[in-house]
Amino acid sequence: MREHLTPDRLANKIRLMRTQYQGTFLITEGDTDARVWKNLVNTRLCSVENANNKQKAIAALDILEKDNCAGVLAVVDADFERLEGNISLTPNLLMTDSHDMETMLLQSPALEKVLAEYGSEDKKNKLTKSTGQDIPTLLILPGVFIGYLRWLSLKEGLSLKFEDLSFKKFIDETTLALDKFKLIKTVKNNSQRHDLDEQILHKQIEDLKQKTHNPWSVCCGHDLICILSIGLCKAFGSCNTKQVETIILEKDLRLAYERSFFSRTELYQAILQWEAANQPFQVLASIEE
Repeated sequence: MREHLTPDRLANKIRLMRTQYQGTFLITEGDTDARVWKNLVNTRLCSVENANNKQKAIAALDILEKDNCAGVLAVVDADFERLEGNISLTPNLLMTDSHDMETMLLQSPALEKVLAEYGSEDKKNKLTKSTGQDIPTLLILPGVFIGYLRWLSLKEGLSLKFEDLSFKKFIDETTLALDKFKLIKTVKNNSQRHDLDEQILHKQIEDLKQKTHNPWSVCCGHDLICILSIGLCKAFGSCNTKQVETIILEKDLRLAYERSFFSRTELYQAILQWEAANQPFQVLASIEE
């Protein structure tokens, strides 16, 4: 099964494939990322290999680099690495422009395409006029605080659990405003960390925040999509919950993401530079293909 794929097994698979295949191997950290990449790469010249998580992707790349296996590139989510000042020590490891692949999709015109499919233009115009904020900003405003809580948990080893949160407990369905203390309480309860003081957590988050932090690097894409789902039900749409489940929205954003959108990113330029330094290996498909 995919979860049992170890870095050694992935490296061995690529070594074996190399005996028959002379193209590039692109290692990704997850299945959903792999699906995005399969629409962006030249599939004749680049094989996308899913490592199943970030650590395995990096470890498999390290094994192959030590074996001097050429033509292997890994692309992983930046997560909080840039905010922590961590940089890749190998040119064969690249990171997303922002927190993760989902935030890259949300920053692109793919979001407008999804809003056009599920949203209400009248509701959207009314909301943006009343708040003075566009839809991406309305997602970012609550999302960034959640991101800081995630980052704080990692930095302080709090082991907070964010899986299966009910976002409606702390996100206003009409305005998308965040109740910060309801968020903290919900995450505490979800994590069975009743020992943590909510006021102290709030202060620690405020201390962690800095104006120099790019909010798209702080926010987790999944959180933003959860907020988007809520918004499409009431704030700027009239969908029912099942119509805009996060798994559906994530799929629609992937399908709406065009090669021309990707060509405007820093990651695209970094891959072009990698191709130039690793000829004859190629990764990207042309925009016209």
